[in-house]
Order: sequence, then structure tokens, then C-alpha cells
Amino acid sequence: MSETNQTPEPEDTPGDESTDTEPAAQRDERSAVMLLGSGELSRELTLAFQRLGREVVAVDRYANAPAHGVADRAAVVKMNDAEALTAIIERANPLFVVAESGLIAVDALVAAAERGLEVFPTPRSVRMSQDREGMRKLAADELGLPTVPFWFAGSVDELTAVAEHAGFPLVVKPIAGVPGEGESVLLRIEDVEAAWQRAVSAGRVAHSRVLAETVVEVDHEITLITVRTTGPTGPALHFCEPIGHRAGDNDLLESWQPQSLSAPALDAAKSIAARIVNALGGRGVFGVELLVSGDDVYFADVRTRPHDSGLVTLRSQRLSEFELHARAILGLHVDTIMISPGAAEVTYAGADWARVEIAPENVNAVLGDALAVAESDARLFNRPDEGEPRRRLGLALATAPDVTTARDRVRRVTGVLRKLW
Repeated sequence: MSETNQTPEPEDTPGDESTDTEPAAQRDERSAVMLLGSGELSRELTLAFQRLGREVVAVDRYANAPAHGVADRAAVVKMNDAEALTAIIERANPLFVVAESGLIAVDALVAAAERGLEVFPTPRSVRMSQDREGMRKLAADELGLPTVPFWFAGSVDELTAVAEHAGFPLVVKPIAGVPGEGESVLLRIEDVEAAWQRAVSAGRVAHSRVLAETVVEVDHEITLITVRTTGPTGPALHFCEPIGHRAGDNDLLESWQPQSLSAPALDAAKSIAARIVNALGGRGVFGVELLVSGDDVYFADVRTRPHDSGLVTLRSQRLSEFELHARAILGLHVDTIMISPGAAEVTYAGADWARVEIAPENVNAVLGDALAVAESDARLFNRPDEGEPRRRLGLALATAPDVTTARDRVRRVTGVLRKLW
């Protein structure tokens, strides 16, 4: 099948829609997977579905998105336009609709589910993932999960009152948006207004409320990838080995697997993950974000799809987070076997980054030096990913007999790759 990617009209033009999807009557419409979101991670997921024999339709709000380059068919539409998105879904008539973006008109997902299409994550999960207030209330108020002390504020005055009550330091986040975007750490009352403005202006979704959290000393920040499947006996959960992660200077995310935890902490982490994932329902990969202090574990957030902190699984596990997601959605067997300790580092473009054209032979020379590190791998992201607020430049991966050596190796790979940026 030929693939075409058309240039979208400007964002403010009604009916911004282009697609090469053909009428459902001309194909087996009960086999296709439609991905709503076509960034770098969706590219990996597209390949995972295709290896399992599925045709993939990749949709995003802009043309030539990373997943468009490998998908069987592509479509361009405003992702937050419920009417336009519904029309695209109805025309393609896939069996599975998979939300891979944080900015999707949930009403279109609801309409698709009502028509009998299988939607993952569930429309409720997508709505909750777009709303930190709703997610935190579900976790703390309805499920009784342990969290750090938190408050919500709807104005500068309310945030000031929270700060005076809670004390400092205090983390302030927007209630919607990508993790890390628009966050501030308050150290004094004079910082409140600036933190408020930073939070409410972040992202592409308008909001006028913020989340404030007490800063607690923790030993580890982890992602516990939890895979929810369903079968003849009902839902089942599968846990990957804990993934530790650390953000560095806003342009780097380091992750490693496994992160060693005490037996009580690991049991608590699995219990928290099971309760929040079962409450959200559906099938697929959930990245449950947790804070660990000794044997105490606190719920922080949950990602309802593969995320950057799980990229280490591309080398550390038999099945990556993308393969697990695809298998679970399709109702196939999964396993979470870790085959080697591993580490990963994602490098992001900073605010002042400007693309510099580098001769192919120089890129090859740098890659040669990077890949000379034992048990290493590297990926360069050359296609723009407009679905993410921070552009990924590259990914370094490494395995080793132990996590310490893997982390050392991946830092060496990243150090060499930085010559490209």
C-alpha cells in the first residue's frame, strides 16, 4: 500500500484533516490498529504491532511525524477536535484505537468505544491522565494510597495560603501537561506568583489550577511498569523489575533496571501499582511512578502508555515496554523477564539548542566511538517530534553484569554522543 503524508493546514483552520486511509469496505477493517499520537515512542509501538501482523494507521496533528515514516497509513488531524477525530476513526474503522498522546479529545474516544471499537487506554484513563487533580483524588481519596502531602490552588492568593500553611520547600505543578513541564520549587513566599504563572502557562491545554506538594527526602524515584492483561479467567497483572530514574539539568533523563528495593518496599510498590492500575482498567502498559524512602512507598503518578523512563527495557528485558503494550492490547501472552541489568540516558534539546548540520562521515565517526563501549547501543532522533514539549536528541543504552557498570557505560556513550549536539 502506498503511503502519503500531506502537509496540514494552519492550526487555527477549521477542518484541519488529511489522510490516505482508504474506505473500510476495501480492506479487512477488523485487523487495523489506529495510533492517536505519532511521536518517537509511537514509532517503536508501530513496529511492535506490525511485527505481530497488524496494519497500523498513525495519526497526529502534524505531517511527517516520526511514526508516519513506518506506519502502513498516516492521517493528520487536530487531536483535540472531537468531531474531526471521530470522523477519522469512523473512516478508518480500526479494531483497536490506541491513545499515544496526552492531548486527545476524550469525547472521540468515548464515541469510538460506544461504536464497539476497543479503545486503550480506556477513555476514563485518558481523561484521568490529563488531570492531575482527578488522578490524585482517585489515588488518595478513593483508593487510600499513600502520597506526600498535597493541596490544590485556583489563584495566586490560594497558592500563597497553601505555602504559608505547608511551609517550604514546596513543589508547584500544573494540573495538566507533561511531567516536569511548568514545575517550580518554592523556597520563599516571594516566589509564589512566579511559580503560579509558570504552572498555568505551561503546555497546550488551558488550566487555572495548580498542584502543590511537600518535598520529602526519598531514597529512590522509580517507575514500576505494570502490564494489565485480560483472559478467560479475568484480568491479570504482570510487574517488571523496578526502574530507577534521575533527571539531570533538564536535558537528560537517566534510568536503570533493576532498582534494588527492600522486600517490604517492593511488596508495597506492587500493591500500590495493582490498585491504581485495576482502578483505571483496560489492557496495556502502565508506568506507575513511586517515591521510595526505606520501606515506605508513596504514589506520585501513573503513565497510561510507554514512557521515556521505560526505554531501558529495549535492552534489559526480553520484551520491551512497546512489545508488552502491543501484546497486552492484542490479548496475547506477555512476560516481564529481565535478561540483563541495563541503563539508558535520553538527551533532550535545551531551550537555546539550534540544529547544526553535521557531515555524515562525522556522525559515523562519533557513533563509531560511542558504540565501541562494551554492550552499548545508540539511537539518534532526526525527525521532529512536535507532540512533545522537549525534543529528544538521542538515546544511549547499555547492559552489563550489574547496574553500576551499566550506568557507567551509558554515561560514556552519552558523553561521546554530545559531540553531535
